[in-house]
Amino acid sequence: MGNGKGAVEDMEVDLEFYRGKRVFVTGHTGFKGTWLCKILEMAGADLIGYALLSPTEEGAKSFKQSGVEAGMQSILGDVRDYISLKKVFDQCQPEIVFHLAAQAIVREGYKNPIDTYSTNVMGTVNVLECVRMNPCAQSFLNVTTDKVYANQEQSNKLYTENDPLDGFDPYSNSKSCSELVTHSYKKSFFANHHVAISTARAGNVIGGGDFAKDRIIPDCIRAAYAGQNINVRNPYSVRPYQHVLEPLYVYLMIAQEQYKNRNIAGYYNVGPDIADCVSTGALVDLFCSQWGHGLKWNSNTVKGPHEAQYLKLDCSKLKNTFCWKPRWNIEQAIEKTVEWAKEYQGNGNIGHCMEKQIREFIAAY
Repeated sequence: MGNGKGAVEDMEVDLEFYRGKRVFVTGHTGFKGTWLCKILEMAGADLIGYALLSPTEEGAKSFKQSGVEAGMQSILGDVRDYISLKKVFDQCQPEIVFHLAAQAIVREGYKNPIDTYSTNVMGTVNVLECVRMNPCAQSFLNVTTDKVYANQEQSNKLYTENDPLDGFDPYSNSKSCSELVTHSYKKSFFANHHVAISTARAGNVIGGGDFAKDRIIPDCIRAAYAGQNINVRNPYSVRPYQHVLEPLYVYLMIAQEQYKNRNIAGYYNVGPDIADCVSTGALVDLFCSQWGHGLKWNSNTVKGPHEAQYLKLDCSKLKNTFCWKPRWNIEQAIEKTVEWAKEYQGNGNIGHCMEKQIREFIAAY
């Protein structure tokens, strides 16, 4: 998929690269994990997933209906269980590892900080230990979040990879710790070793198949299904919203390119252009317009645990290293999310819908 204009500009995902390669994905039953596995299956990868079941009934149904389980080794397990994880890892001997397994909800982190830290910190330690103990691994990517930064709550602040890591709440902070664990392993064990190590700090992701609690688009979809108005907690908060395929494409690109050239391994922000960093209220307006049927929303601001008001990313490092740019703007991201949600509501072919959207996204490159 390179365009022949030079080494940097050739850094796009070549799905043929993944054909036949042994790829290990933690968190494969989750929202992002399901989409990533669908892409890798379409690419012909020898795919192994390790995760717990989705915590929501809708999420479990979405994973099942996606059809990805039929084309991979899908293993149920907890990344906190090092012995079980290592047994699977030792058996499958993966060349490429994507670490997505996490407790990923801010408000859940406040409710269950111990589980959040144990999953997000020790889970990362356990996966990296498996990588350290197995020379088969050539490329490792830890998927974290834009919330790893010490948020200054400034509307014009764009966070770069050199800004301090100090997430405020247990979820955000645990992902900051996951980053630091990765940095330590990289310096301590992999400086002159066999594997390229990177992390990707992605902005807020939307798309079909996300049914998590306390996330705005899943809240929108549930309200639309029920024919009710949407309750919006923080309509004025600003986030770097992007369709799920945007960061997944970047994850695949980083893992592919560092496999071939370990010098580009590093820490990368993954987010939309500034024009697509919108308020939650504006995002819901777009959703209501795309859904139709007179769907509306109410501002339901209630006192709750602290959540960041402003969050935007500077993605120039990613753009300069890989000659990358986002492909779907926020309107397109909402359009594709609604398309998936209506397919699901009508008991349509979810796997076919995902494959169609993946092909459309790749064609945009």
